[in-house]
Amino acid sequence: MTKRKQYSPELKTRVALAAIRGEGTIAELAQKYSVHPNMITKWKREAVDGMKDSFNRKGKKKGPGPEDEIKTLRAKVGELVVERDFLARAFDQ
Repeated sequence: MTKRKQYSPELKTRVALAAIRGEGTIAELAQKYSVHPNMITKWKREAVDGMKDSFNRKGKKKGPGPEDEIKTLRAKVGELVVERDFLARAFDQ
């Protein structure tokens, strides 16, 4: 069984920028960088989508923020309080 080839982020960036700039056709770039043309198309699409997100002011937050974490923790504390009260009543009988 062979492993898939891993490409460095630097190479992906260089190839995607070359494709965006139009420094050659996808086929020419694929031959130049020894990469399959479909990979270049994929990296180009990901780069363009990433640029869209970087200019979105609301999209600056990646992942859960502190408010989301506090909300989750409060919910967990509520569950534990209910569980504690239930067990206390069960053992008092």
